[in-house]
Amino acid sequence: MKASSQAPGSAADPDGLEDRLRRFATIWSRAIFPVTATSLTRPELEEHLLPMARTLSAALHARPFEPQAAHRVGTALVQAHCTDAEALSRTLGVIDAYLVLYCGSGDPEPTAEESRARCARLQHALAAGFAQGLRERTLAEQEAIARSSLLARSDAVQALHATEARFRAVFEGAAIGIGIADLEGNVLEVNETLTRMFGGLEHHVRGRKVTDWSHPEDRPHVWQLYRELVRGERDHFRVEKPFFRNDGTVLWTNLTVSLLRDAEGRPQYQLALMEDTTERRLLNLRLRYEATHDALTGLPNRTLFFERLEKALSGGEGSRFGLCYLDLDGFKAINDSLGHATGDRLLVEVADRLQSCATASGEMVARIGGDEFVALTTGPETQREVDDLATRILAALASPISVDGREFTVRGSIGIVEGPAGERTTAEVLRSADITMYRAKSAGGNRFELADPEADARAITRHGLTTALPAALERGEFFIEYQPLVHLGDGSVHGAEALVRWCHPQHGVLGPDQFIPLAEHTGLIVPLGRWVLQEAVRQARYWQERHSDGGPLRINVNLSPTQLHHPGLVAETVDVLERSGLAPGALCLEVTESALIGADEELLKPLRQLAEMGVDIALDDFGTGYSNLANLRRLPVSVLKLDRSFTQGMQRHPADPVDLKIVEGIVSLAHSLQLAVTVEGVETGAQAEQLRELGCDTAQGWYYARPGPPDKLHALSLADAV
Repeated sequence: MKASSQAPGSAADPDGLEDRLRRFATIWSRAIFPVTATSLTRPELEEHLLPMARTLSAALHARPFEPQAAHRVGTALVQAHCTDAEALSRTLGVIDAYLVLYCGSGDPEPTAEESRARCARLQHALAAGFAQGLRERTLAEQEAIARSSLLARSDAVQALHATEARFRAVFEGAAIGIGIADLEGNVLEVNETLTRMFGGLEHHVRGRKVTDWSHPEDRPHVWQLYRELVRGERDHFRVEKPFFRNDGTVLWTNLTVSLLRDAEGRPQYQLALMEDTTERRLLNLRLRYEATHDALTGLPNRTLFFERLEKALSGGEGSRFGLCYLDLDGFKAINDSLGHATGDRLLVEVADRLQSCATASGEMVARIGGDEFVALTTGPETQREVDDLATRILAALASPISVDGREFTVRGSIGIVEGPAGERTTAEVLRSADITMYRAKSAGGNRFELADPEADARAITRHGLTTALPAALERGEFFIEYQPLVHLGDGSVHGAEALVRWCHPQHGVLGPDQFIPLAEHTGLIVPLGRWVLQEAVRQARYWQERHSDGGPLRINVNLSPTQLHHPGLVAETVDVLERSGLAPGALCLEVTESALIGADEELLKPLRQLAEMGVDIALDDFGTGYSNLANLRRLPVSVLKLDRSFTQGMQRHPADPVDLKIVEGIVSLAHSLQLAVTVEGVETGAQAEQLRELGCDTAQGWYYARPGPPDKLHALSLADAV
């Protein structure tokens, strides 16, 4: 069958890319055709530019990104006789305005920010390729000029006219500026390109002395090279040199100066070749600014800040630095409720205020992301200056900020790190500042805190434990110890509380207070709590089977606030009990009093369901929270666990009568509500006896046994049975 042709935008070109590339090439050709010295017509130039457009489009979407393709496009422009500086300037303008617009879609499609960044780097690479191509062409022309000069001196007189004609053609038609001066520096000849570079008037260039064109930004060795050349000590030199034009503007050039000698080899003239690099330099400066400054606020960004901080930390003896790490309090709520546009305008206002706080020498403010800012100060007195800087920042934020007719009161938390240079790396300083900032936020915000090495170490350890938690559960690093619950009436083992431990590879055995809050924060408490419940229930069932009379040895398992909110709590508990064969009445779930303060019916519902099944609910740490005794009537609890703080006074002799009265009253109230009372922290026989006399039901503490392995508890229960 005969293959049918596919039009652009059809199945062969589903997104119409070829059509858009041709439109891009059309715009490009119209922009540069008037300044291009070529024999091509404009449509022919368009066809010549189309493959280059395809190359730029492919480079825009390439993964990994490789801007070198644009470098080849710049070189190809020179080869196509597009050598005028205006052709480069117009090309960069077309790419900046239209490349992403016409060639921006791809698979996968980059973000708008990534596309703009890639487009800027492609412009930079194209300009570099154009410069290299122009330089290579210049060197070829220079060689032709030198060859013509030698031929003019060595050929017979009858060939002189033809040689000079060729020299004049190269001289006048060169795409770069060319000038000839004598050894005293008087400019004798200039071509049209060089004249245009200096403003277009020949008398502003011809007749002047080379030394008139000194510039404050000349490199120190430029004029030393020039003196060596005119003395005949070198044949050429190449430098980057700025010049003042007649109107006061600056012309930046790549300048090559060569020495021309007479037939006997004596220095006679100097030949200068100038490539105009002003546009490229401005482009580089613009790209550098965009790469080192925040697009929203105009402040230095993370890149520039890290450069400054590294420089400050590498200072010599006696150098110090002070760093303020600022995070706005509650900014996320503004973004979420009022939108990112309002949030962005607020950040701009905040940035302006912060900028006004860091105006002294050695101070700078940067935005390093989101609503996070840093302020840096350097010098010998940073111990005092950094505190003053943080105080100024908080004061500057104190006044309300008006955005779109709304007034916002902005607060901030600041972490301060100060010290001598050379002792810490950039990463260590930023980590300490970040940790300290979060300490300020945890303390209520709108304040600053000073870095504390011990606090840093604790935070780093917490972070390490948090990171290691998920893998620790998978590797089986957790285990359970059991502390017996003893019946105060006859001293028998009534049950046990399951207490989870973490056998950490580096830190050894860790208690629950060291990792349970971290598990709560990360959400890992749900799978960890499920594992503890499974293991504890399985162990309780094993004890019942081994117990001499098969009695209902109970197991107490702690529930965290996060587990209370987990929708699968009831179903998972039922599943664990059914799989193990343990009766619900042999399980007691302990919930802290603070977790149930102000609890609504929705939160209490799963506890009620478990209680209706026969599972006991214990109110743990009773007395340490609000202790609204009237609230006990609506809670589905069957056990009160008195905190150890109530029994500490009983360790003295005689016992504190106030503590005795409080415990007696709580026990009386609990029993009137048909609640059992368990007391924690029993450490002496005298305590145990007093608690028995006060009517407490069960107790646990070191007097009976410390938490230990399950076989230890089984031994205690067997001893009771004897």
